[in-house]
Amino acid sequence: MGNYTDDPKWADIAPFPQDDGGPNPLAAISYTEGYAEAMSYLRAVMAANELSERALELTEDIIGMNPAHYTVWLYRSRILTSLSYPLGAEVQWLNAVALRHQKNYQIWHHRQYLLDLIGSPAGEIAFVNRMLQGDAKNYHVWSYRQWLVRRFGLWEGKQGNGRRELAEEAREVEEEDDGEEGEALGLVAGSEGEVAEETSELEETAIFIHEDVRNNSAWNHRFFIVNGNEESEGVKDAGVYERELAFAEEAIRKAPQNQSPWSYLRGTVGRAKGKEGLQELRGFCEEFVDLRGEGTVRSSHALDLLAEIWGMEDKKEEARTAYGLLASRYDPIRTNYWNYLKAKLGTETVAAAA
Repeated sequence: MGNYTDDPKWADIAPFPQDDGGPNPLAAISYTEGYAEAMSYLRAVMAANELSERALELTEDIIGMNPAHYTVWLYRSRILTSLSYPLGAEVQWLNAVALRHQKNYQIWHHRQYLLDLIGSPAGEIAFVNRMLQGDAKNYHVWSYRQWLVRRFGLWEGKQGNGRRELAEEAREVEEEDDGEEGEALGLVAGSEGEVAEETSELEETAIFIHEDVRNNSAWNHRFFIVNGNEESEGVKDAGVYERELAFAEEAIRKAPQNQSPWSYLRGTVGRAKGKEGLQELRGFCEEFVDLRGEGTVRSSHALDLLAEIWGMEDKKEEARTAYGLLASRYDPIRTNYWNYLKAKLGTETVAAAA
């Protein structure tokens, strides 16, 4: 017999077994015995609208077996509210579940529900950083981080980041590293080289990008932090614009073929000055592209942007050459796309003349 069938605490409940369509179902789902039993009791207590401690324990058991079961999470939320359960304890339990199931979406929806009720983000950025230590590009975690910023207005203020604890744990595991971690932590270190315990979200993005300049999630979060606050001008402020331009250009010089900072650069200029503002980047792009003689191209993304700029400057021949090189040599997997843009130059010329 199963755990619930033999438990006196559940003796008053008549379980509702799974109905897959009669005694000879066409395609019955093969559940484990323990999961099938737990779900049969869940159906029974949900039908009775039971919001009790034992029902809460039941949801914990099922989540342990299937953390993606959205209905169970929703039912658990209702139970917590009904019991006036200590939400801090629920967050601590949820931390352990999240660390075991890092790609699960439902965990983060439940966490939003809890933090919305708690009304304080204390400790959340530190936990998010712990999650991102395992996978620095975890989409669900970054989405939740953006929700935290919006919900609690974390656009500029500093929050506890948990990085000192993470650094100490890393040192215990590995006595010496290759230096990259130390450099990244140094971005927020004090004069003694100690890890800062509090950072702003902008500083956090710099740390993640320093650790991995190809972390597109961190670049996206930086753009969100700089431009997402409706009460600030973002890159339309001249000082912010120059800072972000310099930040992106420095990252590009370290890895010219990395698309993330190029996208950030385009987005920054486009948001601040519109498409025509891209022409200001011609000199920077030419650091990576020299079409004289046999030509040297260190970044296909620079060549792409130059082609667009030359098109705006009515330098059609240079633009056609650039698109031709992208199609034949530097990005042949998108040959049809580059040839389309190349052909479009001629169409635009005819349209302008008409």
